[in-house]
Order: sequence, then C-alpha cells, then structure tokens
Amino acid sequence: MTKVELVEKMAKDAGISKVAASAALNSFMDSVAKALKKKEGKVTMVGFGTFLKVRRKARKGRNPQTGEPIKIKASNVIKFRPGKKLKDAI
Repeated sequence: MTKVELVEKMAKDAGISKVAASAALNSFMDSVAKALKKKEGKVTMVGFGTFLKVRRKARKGRNPQTGEPIKIKASNVIKFRPGKKLKDAI
C-alpha cells in the first residue's frame, strides 16, 4: 500500500476529505519522527506496536566483491515491534 492509497482509505473510512486525511497522516509521520529523534526515542501505540530508536555499534564488515575488510560506522536504526492486535490480525 502506498501513501496515496493509505490517504484514500483513511478519507473514505473517516468520511473526511483527502486533503484532511493527508494532513493527518503527515502530522502523524512528523510526530513519530520528532519523538524518535529524542535521546530515548520511543513511540508506543497499544495494540498496533512500538517504534524504537536503537543505537547500532560500530563493527567490522567485509566487502562482498573484493573480500576486503571494512569498518562500518555506528548508527541509529529504527525498529518496529508489532503489538498483539496486529499480530493476531495477520
């Protein structure tokens, strides 16, 4: 499902315009991004799931083409843990 399809579905289900549904979706995505930027970034939606920011340590890797060892920098990654209702729905 694309963002456009999601906006159309939200507008139809809520009985609102596509513009309002798009604004609501954009607000949600911005809010999640801002929450995850914080030091202990975490967004929990009971039943749906939890978005977590996790720090991945620096590590050694290998270039698959040459086999040469490389250093992979530390980075922040976002993980999603589905909630019980979401798991049961699938």
